[in-house]
Amino acid sequence: MPQGHRKNIFVVGLDDANLRTLEAVPDADSYRFHRLLTVEELQEGEVSVPALMDRARAALDAHDGSIDAIVGYWDFPVSTMVPMLGKEYGVRTTSLESVVKCEHKYWSRLEQRKAIDAYPRFGRVDLDADDPEPPEGVSFPMWLKPALAYSSELAFGVSDMTEFRAAVDEIKAGIGRVGRPFDSVLDLLELPPEMQGVGGQVCLAEEAMTGIQVAVEGYVYQGNAHVYGVLDSINYPSSPCFLRHQYPSTLPAPVIRKLHEVSERTMRQIGMESATFSIEYFYDPKTGDVSLLEINPRHSQSHAELFDYVDGAPNHHRMISLALGRDPALPGGLGRYAMAAKWYYRWFGDGKVHEVPTPERIAAIEREIPGVRIDVVPEEGQKLSTVSQQDSYSYEVAHIFTGGADEEDLRRKFDRCVAALGLTFDETEPGGRGTKTR
Repeated sequence: MPQGHRKNIFVVGLDDANLRTLEAVPDADSYRFHRLLTVEELQEGEVSVPALMDRARAALDAHDGSIDAIVGYWDFPVSTMVPMLGKEYGVRTTSLESVVKCEHKYWSRLEQRKAIDAYPRFGRVDLDADDPEPPEGVSFPMWLKPALAYSSELAFGVSDMTEFRAAVDEIKAGIGRVGRPFDSVLDLLELPPEMQGVGGQVCLAEEAMTGIQVAVEGYVYQGNAHVYGVLDSINYPSSPCFLRHQYPSTLPAPVIRKLHEVSERTMRQIGMESATFSIEYFYDPKTGDVSLLEINPRHSQSHAELFDYVDGAPNHHRMISLALGRDPALPGGLGRYAMAAKWYYRWFGDGKVHEVPTPERIAAIEREIPGVRIDVVPEEGQKLSTVSQQDSYSYEVAHIFTGGADEEDLRRKFDRCVAALGLTFDETEPGGRGTKTR
């Protein structure tokens, strides 16, 4: 296709790993991808949405040519900037309100309650009270979490009042970093009566859910919500931390159907349009119940390789198609492998990491073991507690993607990759971090 006819697609927070993935989507040669702000600019320190919007506008205004789409696959502030910029520059995105209804954990629960009954008992915790109490009707064990946070920062599982108070103190101390900028976004919306005065610096308590974690990926096109993938989320033993996401799910067909139905009903209630979403659930095999954990108003960029391995195209394809007003439907099962997984290689105590392989060594491992891709998270000699975006219970040291014939094949490739990486750790704290169940 001639250079001049390429669609100019601006990606908020485009990173190198995802550029590689975007360039693997169908028709990629007819697109030109442009980075709109770096991940570091978007997520380090306390975010200023107005300042980031000004920087993004400056880049867009300086662009010589058409602006055909503005997309993003990260959480706040990217998720909220995409509809704000889309409105200003006349490109297709979902509404800001539909994004915030997903991201504000309390508002999201209020919306879910109007459409489904697959959610835990929940309530707000008054952080301004002298002695904050659990909400009425919400029992231990429970999870405390801010209305909005990066990854699982400031999310704590608590089983008694001592742990409840300790978690409240930590949340109080850290909630402003994301909560204050979130307030500036809430100010742009006409809020319903039940959200008046709630704000972005609110703490939610939810009864702990049990069972198997599962992720649902989908999109809304022309008012219809569609689910295109269900993935199993498998944790480390006795820990709330993911060991791997595996696609496709091995859950029974009736459970998959229920997940489709609950997801589609929820997203109709939220009012999303021309956008991708991912929803996390718990499935309890003892009762057969599914329970919604949280909604992300974006697809999961971290699953892109899994869809590529199994379906023959990364899920970024759907995000781009929707932004360009095209039907994003794709046949499944056209990839090279029957199954795929994203593994989280974790360390459970703080310490320094050594023997981090060079990019050349990583490329050699990827050549030696077919159907794998490796991203090492920390740098040589880095103290794990200084790596950003970690959860409250562990440190991610590498993400390992594997495609294979079956679960055994995936596990064998993961074990080979861990051995080949040869990472070593010193100054490790004994005992590691807490291991609570979610």
